[in-house]
Amino acid sequence: MPIPEEVTGDEIDKDVRQELQSLPKTLAEDVARNLVMVARLLDEDPEAAYGYSRVALRLASRVAAVREAAGFAAYANQKYSEALAEFRAARRMTGSVELWPVMADCERGLGRPEKALDMAGAPEVHKLDKAGQVEMRLVAAGARRDMGQLDAAIVTLQSPELASNSVQPWTARLRYAYADALLAAGREQEAREWFAKAVESDRDGSTDASDRLAELDGVDFMDALDEREGEEGPASPVAEDGTEDGAKD
Repeated sequence: MPIPEEVTGDEIDKDVRQELQSLPKTLAEDVARNLVMVARLLDEDPEAAYGYSRVALRLASRVAAVREAAGFAAYANQKYSEALAEFRAARRMTGSVELWPVMADCERGLGRPEKALDMAGAPEVHKLDKAGQVEMRLVAAGARRDMGQLDAAIVTLQSPELASNSVQPWTARLRYAYADALLAAGREQEAREWFAKAVESDRDGSTDASDRLAELDGVDFMDALDEREGEEGPASPVAEDGTEDGAKD
């Protein structure tokens, strides 16, 4: 698969670069460049990222970082059986429990929420860092919902991390999951409160909490825009900074 010339492979994490030192120099560079493409495309074009991951895997299947990247690319494409196999391989190579939550989520994707819950109660969870433990809690709550156990899902998400006023990388997603579970259980007012809290903590737009909150409040942006156009004519173009083109300070 084609790789832009500006991608050198030096962009990869230093720990991954160290892993690749076991390979011949030219091969290591080729693998690194493919891994860079996987990382760049994983969110915006998962299918292309998967293609680059397969190239890297063909070149260096005995490198843990390659197996992990292949796992995430397969996961992004909902190829859960393949992703789980790659994550297991990476874990065998490193002995790390870091991938435990995403492995459990693969079990959910394969229609085995009971297995995901078993993993949520395994000793490996105690070895995870705080972010990993929160991720495991999210997976466990999702498994409860898969099984139709809404009240149990809500209780699973109730934790010191949820109650904390401190904003961490996982805060928005945790609050969002809690709000979504409350809404599914018919507790709309509480759900609205927690969607609002998710919006407050979602600094990088990782959730659609603002849209969900607007929906609960009965705000329909498209209808409002259509009404404005009908009354005032076409709206002025909007610049990237959110102001109308030609607006003056």
